[in-house]
Amino acid sequence: MAAESAAGAKPHFLYITAASTEEAAGLARTLVEERLVACANVIAPVRSFYRWEGEVKDEGEAVLIAKTQGSQVDAVIRRVKEMHSYTCPCVVAWPLTAGNPDFLDWIAKETGTG
Repeated sequence: MAAESAAGAKPHFLYITAASTEEAAGLARTLVEERLVACANVIAPVRSFYRWEGEVKDEGEAVLIAKTQGSQVDAVIRRVKEMHSYTCPCVVAWPLTAGNPDFLDWIAKETGTG
């Protein structure tokens, strides 16, 4: 339980891919509106190479980078899976180990955890 509490208190980066800029923007807006993330950046276009159903793909995508608290990561993953056009969307997170304390406090405030 202590490990979960410590992880929940740490700000996290989320990396999410989407089929288009419009899909990434829709995810970003919803996640911010629902206070699941403090902010999100959409980067597009990106070129992605991956293996899917036995075939190597070369596709255009958009990337969404979001900032949240560790306690919100599971909720973000659930929400993205509900909204996403992919059957297996990329949603990964990692904790931030350092940063501007004012910005990190703002993340906590905007996600309702500070």
